[in-house]
Order: sequence, then structure tokens, then C-alpha cells
Amino acid sequence: MSWLDRIWVGFRSRGPVAAAAAAVAARGPDGDAPAHGQQFAQFAAGCFWGVELAYQRVPGVTRTEVGYSQGKTHGPAYGDICSGTTDHAEVVRVQYDPSLCSYESLLAVFWARHDPTTLNRQGNDVGSQYRSGIYFYTEEQERAAQESMKARQRTLERKIVTEILPARRFYPAEEHHQRYLEKGGRFGAKQSAAKGCADPIRCYG
Repeated sequence: MSWLDRIWVGFRSRGPVAAAAAAVAARGPDGDAPAHGQQFAQFAAGCFWGVELAYQRVPGVTRTEVGYSQGKTHGPAYGDICSGTTDHAEVVRVQYDPSLCSYESLLAVFWARHDPTTLNRQGNDVGSQYRSGIYFYTEEQERAAQESMKARQRTLERKIVTEILPARRFYPAEEHHQRYLEKGGRFGAKQSAAKGCADPIRCYG
């Protein structure tokens, strides 16, 4: 039984008002609900194009979407994010089937995909929108994230600057950003999103 199902069953026994409240809570801060029996996760690890492709390739991940979260303005556009004035991070929202893909495996991809010790920067990409973050939807995700960060820190000499915070409202990025590298990127060179693919990811296509 998924965590959404557990919430629903627990509140349904308390009456229709509580059950309705549970249904709203199950949607989380995004205003969306994951598919039945599945869960959401949110990660920020630099430019979201390459991060999305990495998660597209994970068996058990059923949907990915790039967007903006953790900021202070409503309905931001890419230009707003790049200005550095909205406090949003570039994030990937992952929908996954926990019977096929553990949250811990998603965390492993997160740590492998970027340098969590550089503040507001990944390589040549500089700005608060490129910060490192794990944004959790459940207490179980929070615990797993904290434990994984401690384990990762033991392998690094520099201090990890990743923020671990509750997921906030997710604003989908413009359509041309979605599945950007799979569609060919700026150079028209499509990259495989096949499950289990281990081809190197070219961040800009």
C-alpha cells in the first residue's frame, strides 16, 4: 500500500470531512497527485536538463518534469529564474513506482550526478538557481535524505552544502525545456532516455 493509500485509509475512517482533507494533503504542495501507487520526489542538482535525463534512465521512474521550486514568486518563467531575484531552484520532479525503484536509488543518482560541495554553482553554471537540494514529500524521504547525506559526507573532504527541505510548489518549466536532451538539445543531437542506458550525458546536447 502506498503512502497516499495509507493516508486515505487512515482518514476515511474518521468521516467525510477528514477524508476530504486527506485527499487534499495527499496532493502535496504541487497541487498535483502522483499516479495511483506512485510517489513524487524533487531534486535540484544544477542545470535541470542533464539531471532530468539521468532520472529518465532509471528503471521504475515513470515520469520526469523540469521546473522551478523553493522560490518566492508565483508563476516564474525561465528569465525570472536566471535573474537570481526569485530564489527558485531549477528542479526535476520525479514520479516513481516504489515497488520498482526505491527512494534510496534516486538519492544515489542525485549524489552521483553533481558536486554537492559547491555553493550555488555546478561547473560553469553559477547562480542560486543551480544550488544543490533535496526536497522531500514525506517523513520517510526526509530521513532517507539525511542519512544519505551523512554517508556521502564521509566520502568527501569538503563540506556538503546541499539543502534538505520540504517540497514546495512546483512550477513546470516551459515546454522546450522538458526532455530537452532527449529531444536533441541545442545541437540537435538526441540522447537516449532508455531505461538503464549508461551513455555519457552531454549537458547541452
